[in-house]
Amino acid sequence: MSDTLPLSILNNRRMDKWLRFQPGGTVKLAVGKVEIGQGVLTALSQIAAEELDVAIERIDILSGDTDDAPDEGSTSSSQSIEVSGRSVRLVSAELRARVLTRLAQRLNCSPDQISVDDGTFLQDGNPTGHDYWSFAAPEDFAADIEGSAQPKPHTAYKLVGQPVPRRDLIAKTTGAAFIHDIVRPDMLHARTLRQPSRDARLRSLNEAAIQKAGGGPIRIVRVGDFVAFVCWDETAVQRAATAAPAHAEWTGVRVLTPAQQEAAWLRDQPADDRHLGDPMPRSATGTIVSEIYSRPFVAHAALAPSCALAEYRAGHLSIWSHTQGVYPLRNAVADIIGLPRDQVSVRHAHGAGCYGHNGADDAALDAAVIALQIPDHCIRLQWRREEEFGFEPVSTAHMTRLSAALDEGGRPTDWTAEVWAGSHVQRPVFGGTMLAHEAMPNPPPPPKANDPTEANGGGGTRNAFPLYDFPAKRVIHHLALTTPVRTSSLRGLGALPNVFALECFIDELAERAGIDPVDYRLSLLSDPRARRLIENVTERCNWTSRGPAGNGRGLGLAWSRYKNKAAYACVAVELDVDQDIILRRVWCAADAGLVINPDGARNQLEGGIVHAASMTLKEQVTLDGDGITSLDWDSYPILKFSEVPEIDVAILPNPDLPTLGMGECTFGPTAAAIGNAVAHALGARIRDMPLTRERIAAALVR
Repeated sequence: MSDTLPLSILNNRRMDKWLRFQPGGTVKLAVGKVEIGQGVLTALSQIAAEELDVAIERIDILSGDTDDAPDEGSTSSSQSIEVSGRSVRLVSAELRARVLTRLAQRLNCSPDQISVDDGTFLQDGNPTGHDYWSFAAPEDFAADIEGSAQPKPHTAYKLVGQPVPRRDLIAKTTGAAFIHDIVRPDMLHARTLRQPSRDARLRSLNEAAIQKAGGGPIRIVRVGDFVAFVCWDETAVQRAATAAPAHAEWTGVRVLTPAQQEAAWLRDQPADDRHLGDPMPRSATGTIVSEIYSRPFVAHAALAPSCALAEYRAGHLSIWSHTQGVYPLRNAVADIIGLPRDQVSVRHAHGAGCYGHNGADDAALDAAVIALQIPDHCIRLQWRREEEFGFEPVSTAHMTRLSAALDEGGRPTDWTAEVWAGSHVQRPVFGGTMLAHEAMPNPPPPPKANDPTEANGGGGTRNAFPLYDFPAKRVIHHLALTTPVRTSSLRGLGALPNVFALECFIDELAERAGIDPVDYRLSLLSDPRARRLIENVTERCNWTSRGPAGNGRGLGLAWSRYKNKAAYACVAVELDVDQDIILRRVWCAADAGLVINPDGARNQLEGGIVHAASMTLKEQVTLDGDGITSLDWDSYPILKFSEVPEIDVAILPNPDLPTLGMGECTFGPTAAAIGNAVAHALGARIRDMPLTRERIAAALVR
């Protein structure tokens, strides 16, 4: 069985790393995946409670702790339920089987005669006087997990598949759940003066002027070109950090131009080129049609800026962070500051917004560097809003050129997607790009551009391969070796711009062929799960009454399967276009196999729709001078609550099939559905995101 076990179990084979029976009748469940708003801890608790046959209220879940939780890498790529959920199911089923096998031997009966009722053991329906807490023994946790126990069939589920309220929401809505709310003994507040760019060096710093601006007893910490301001008074360090850039002189600062903020800039940059899929045809046959679509650099735009706590006491460094991966962060921090890894502990704390790799890990290293300079205190390091927008690793700009050779009926016989993008996964904890590290003496060398393998879903190529039944298809990937600003993971990686391009191009080909876009898609698609979703959404949105193009009211549709192997989603969008685009209504259908918590799943689908709509209509990182210029909510607008449309989500049941990750599956289809709806409303196509007022005007005069 070991060769088929999830990676999470293969890397954490001890049972007691996952489960323990605690005094007071509770079950400690430890997991490496963390809560970043997706409701995963509730779903994982449901799985454990189901397999152990205990009430969910008994599950005491611990996540993201390098001292007490398993190492499950990073929480990313919609894999928490697919990988960690499967692991929890197997581990829980195996622990239950181990305990019941021993109890059956004690009672001289078959394990099949024993049932479990909220942790209490019954033999043929009669009390045995035993339960998990009185009968579980050390040997139940001693042997490695084998994965040999058979979990329950879905037909026996009582808790999995049912909506369960999230237990983290009460604290989050009353202001006591986030890392920003943590108060520790001997706590000092800190802010930083950021190095303007990687190779910039601090020539001079007017410390007296900064002290005066702070108006308090501020300690200035310097390690190479890393500078921080520390004080018990948070207001004082905030004032000091705000004033500091005007009192610092740097050399070697990069100079950026607005041209570098557009995806088209990447076409002329050195790249690592790859050809995937079918070889190029020897000669062009049929009609060749080609179009280019793009998305600019975009920010994570977390609602609260990054924050971390660190304290160095008795030779041990403890860190609290809203990181996606406590173990990768621990390893990176330990290696950078020169401590053995077992002398560093990282514990996850909730952050207010995380949709990929934002500034959380950078802030944690900031706090750790300061803590080593000021031991026996807790250093609370928080970024300023301008720092969050200006220095987090953003998502790369991305351009996709699609070309199709068409038969006499206007359907593709050959398909090429050519992609230009920077790295979608230059995660600071892996890539040597953590800001404080770059500013310290002996900084790391510049990172080499990289992207996920196709087996892991790809990065720039994610969802670039169409799932339509084209006879030949290929992807040409130009991975830019450098980008003007740091880039890293943001929700969906290349899926959103690639699905936007793919599904908008399909609409354009359908129009060219004179065929309804839905009928055109179905004629090219044999996957029954995809067809079922499209048919469901078209019926619910009353697609047949769509009406002609160009009257200001648009209805558009798009679909995809995230990473071509995770959850399916189809989205239709109704909107109006005047000077601006006004979203009216969104319909969505999703298929994720067995769904653990329908309420949490629906929240994920809706959240992806709102996030994608914001990115499609409004978001763009702007560049000029020495860096990013979109530093606040005015220069980087996002969708407002008043602009969120009515959203109608349906999850199509498929409990016989494996659970599929669904946190990102609505992201690309929403962007493409909006693009198609705008084209229907205008009678003209906008191929570059965001779909701003200026681009609407330009499309109408072409």
